Amino acid sequence: MANRLTLALLQLPVGPEVAENVRRAVDVVRQLKAANPQLELAVLPESFNAPYGQEHFPKFAEPVPDGPTCRALSQLAGELAIYVIGGSIVEREGDKLYNTCTVWAPNGGLVGRHRKIHLFTMDIEPENGGGVQFDEAAVLTPGSEPTVVRIGKQKVGIGICHDKRFEELARIYRNMGCSMLVYPSAFCICQGPMHWELLQRARATDNQVFVVTCSPARNNMSGYVAYGHSMVVNPWAQVQREAGEGCEFIVEEIDFDMVEQVRRQIPIFEQRRTDVYASARSEL
Repeated sequence: MANRLTLALLQLPVGPEVAENVRRAVDVVRQLKAANPQLELAVLPESFNAPYGQEHFPKFAEPVPDGPTCRALSQLAGELAIYVIGGSIVEREGDKLYNTCTVWAPNGGLVGRHRKIHLFTMDIEPENGGGVQFDEAAVLTPGSEPTVVRIGKQKVGIGICHDKRFEELARIYRNMGCSMLVYPSAFCICQGPMHWELLQRARATDNQVFVVTCSPARNNMSGYVAYGHSMVVNPWAQVQREAGEGCEFIVEEIDFDMVEQVRRQIPIFEQRRTDVYASARSEL
């Protein structure tokens, strides 16, 4: 059991009141810990404390780590002696806003702060299931650093939603020794059926890691509709566990021995031809 981790994914509804959203998240984590004493990690969704949207970002922005949402997450982690990956909130620092994921240790300390590196821009034409436009970069500032935290014995790479579309970031995390990637994600419903599972399985098979995503619950009446389907994908690129569309809480055990099993049986990292790749890049 030493190489295993029990985590919870909280696919929560998000309403217009920050205090109510945070209170709901805290209450659910407490309930899940009471029902599952082995629980070591709780993962919240992207934008779990306030509605997701360009028009909402400035209104609901808070400082990190001194804002009310961060204080609540710190207290929760320390009270339950668990790790908390705090989905994401809009962080205000000076005149800049960031989409930021905080990670809290069992002593309540902040051990990671990931500012979303790849800001989400889309202009989906109606014939492709959309007629939807969105541009985080019109309001937010991108982060510029990968974020790796240690959870128990494991190194975990953190990304936020659109970050998972970029294999380069996942490869950096693999090269840094990560065995799991976690992406809080308010993925849009228009692209969910095509790309949600595909991207997670791709990152898992490329890098032979666990990939974990946590979405808000779907609300078809909101201005931005999240896809749902929070998911755990194992290093074989198999979907180990998946939520539906609505409010749902998953408790799942991760067996990290599987990472080494996959890497030993399919040793793609030993087979990489970095000499060829470097030569090809120099000729471009």
